[in-house]
Amino acid sequence: MPLNRQDLDHLERRELHLTILAAGFVLIQAIGLAAFMYPTVFDHPEDPRKWTLRVAFVGFCVLMLLFVGYLLDRQRTVRKLKQQVLLEIERNVELRQQANVDLLQSMPDVHHFWDRLTMEVRRALNDQHSLALLLVQSTAPKNSAKDMNVVWGDAAKALSRKLRATDSIYRLSPDLIGLILPEADSEDAALILFRLEEELKAVRSKHGATFKLHVYNYPADVQSAHELTDIVKGFLPEQSEWAIEGSSAGDLRG
Repeated sequence: MPLNRQDLDHLERRELHLTILAAGFVLIQAIGLAAFMYPTVFDHPEDPRKWTLRVAFVGFCVLMLLFVGYLLDRQRTVRKLKQQVLLEIERNVELRQQANVDLLQSMPDVHHFWDRLTMEVRRALNDQHSLALLLVQSTAPKNSAKDMNVVWGDAAKALSRKLRATDSIYRLSPDLIGLILPEADSEDAALILFRLEEELKAVRSKHGATFKLHVYNYPADVQSAHELTDIVKGFLPEQSEWAIEGSSAGDLRG
């Protein structure tokens, strides 16, 4: 299980507490032992072993100071390692988010969607097969455009993981993604819808965004291509950059 910032902060605090406890324990023991050694070393100047004892005493004190310094340096090293790990985690998160945004930006747009929908509707009519259309709509309009690109990038990656080889996904507008599911009846569409909702749970909890999923099945829910077209148009904004091409819409109506 990967560590997050909270886990690393907890580990750093725990390491700091242990370092302080160890340093305090060593200092108390060293001061106590030095206090008992001091009279023996310095209060008997006639003792022939006085220089040996004094060197040992000074060496003991220096050794304790070095040990405490080692503990403090170890704590500083742990802190630096934690900062490096956090930087690496943030870098990996940014790379994953950028990859998801690139995936989102490389998705076919609404114009390709109309061409594919036209072809799939005609195929369903000729072969008497079913067709499912799934629309994923964002309900987090307060986020900035950059934040929504990150959210939609994660959502697009989550949705793509559960698609079949014959399914296709399109970005119809800044807050709408469409999925065309050929030869999917009502039961198949419901199963796919359930799987996609499960995938989007992680995106909801990560970004605090919410999504609405709408599924329409031909011929169970709609009886004509005209009805399917009007449903999709009802979800599209009126901005020119997301407008429907007249020729594609006309072909679909026909």
